[in-house]
Amino acid sequence: MTKTATAVVRREIVVDAPIERAFTVFTERFGDFKPPEHNLLDVPIAETVFDPKVGGYICDRGVDGSECRWARVLAYEPPDRVVFSWDIGPQWQLETDHEATSEVEVRFVAEAPQRTRVELEHRNIDRHGPGWEAVSNGIANDAGWPLYLARFAALAEKAS
Repeated sequence: MTKTATAVVRREIVVDAPIERAFTVFTERFGDFKPPEHNLLDVPIAETVFDPKVGGYICDRGVDGSECRWARVLAYEPPDRVVFSWDIGPQWQLETDHEATSEVEVRFVAEAPQRTRVELEHRNIDRHGPGWEAVSNGIANDAGWPLYLARFAALAEKAS
């Protein structure tokens, strides 16, 4: 059975971590849970940097010093919310036209002092134009946001 692509992909996960730790792990340790094979560079990734401010970026740095800035930070509101662009097009290449990019909003909701619900919404995927369904299907499948969130949760729950 084939899934129908939608212009919005929503996922959520609950982590056994206080809201501040969940937010910090998501932003400061993004590269620790981002799969290394999710790479647009021609070389292995040495680090992924999440620049924590509006106007900042998410950037992969290669072992040779090359960089791939694949997202722009649009909102940064610790510990409740972060929004960033998704500047990766349907052919899994950088999209330089900001009008043809989607955005990801991640909300952190305290359910208890040591428990946080993380709500991820990847929206406006159809802005990517022809072939946008490939982006939607790629981020929705098990190797997309579900993988990121599962790896994030494991890291947040063991971080101190």
